[in-house]
Amino acid sequence: MKNWFVPIVIRLLGWLPLSFGRALGALVGLMLWHANSRPAKITRENLHLCWPELSDQQREEMGRRSLMETGKTAPEAAAVWCRPASWLERRMLSVEGDELIHRHLAEGRGLLVLAPHLGNWEVVAPFLADYAPLTALYQPPSLPALDSLVLKGRSKANIDMAPTNRKGVAQLLKALKRGEIVGILPDQVPEVGNGAEVAPFFGQPALTMTLVHSLIQRTGCAVVSVYAERVPGGFKMVVLPADEEIYSEQPQASVAALNRSVEACVRRAPEQYQWEYKRLRRLPPEYPVHYRSTRKS
Repeated sequence: MKNWFVPIVIRLLGWLPLSFGRALGALVGLMLWHANSRPAKITRENLHLCWPELSDQQREEMGRRSLMETGKTAPEAAAVWCRPASWLERRMLSVEGDELIHRHLAEGRGLLVLAPHLGNWEVVAPFLADYAPLTALYQPPSLPALDSLVLKGRSKANIDMAPTNRKGVAQLLKALKRGEIVGILPDQVPEVGNGAEVAPFFGQPALTMTLVHSLIQRTGCAVVSVYAERVPGGFKMVVLPADEEIYSEQPQASVAALNRSVEACVRRAPEQYQWEYKRLRRLPPEYPVHYRSTRKS
């Protein structure tokens, strides 16, 4: 039943007016917060660990707003997948820092874009594809019908999706060597023993992918961070330079700089970050164990 029902719901959400879809998503997020749901519990723990300088009241307010913002992501993403490209183009209301994209592409060495789970990351790929061909990593959903819908929605003009395996990594390398753009979600937790180092994230040890370091070392590409900040009526696209240490030959230094690059984005709009994600899990035994109040990931 899920295989046909979920895609229908996604299509219905995608055709809602943006303001209505956002209001509906915010309401769902607010309900999850006040119900002290699993996402709310994870959000509270993440904020307690990552923002110790804030008061309890400030963290509660940030957490509530964060779940409301995350709730808006689903109807927005559905619209990006289901509506024509012109719909999204009209809602990219402003751009900050895109001279970095033009400059690095002109260098001809490929551009690696870090797109953290901030604002709505589904907007980033169509934005980047207006500058140059884009190849992005893709983890298929478990439902075949949903996989087909999402893959079709993401694989639009100038965008190729690469699977999260060796074949996909080879696609990324080829794209960078052609001087094109590659997009990666840098704040996903990798599997233990699958190209990962522990590095600080908001002062906490976090298992962090080494794929970005490997791509830089093998291609000499440039790196920037990009996110789509949610603003009234649409999105503000923000492009920031990556931390310079990300180019280090030392994996530990490079992954630490990757996390600092994500932090720099998050600190500009912290309530729009996906704090309900278990970013601090899968750590080696010598590190603290978090998220005890929720089910095993």
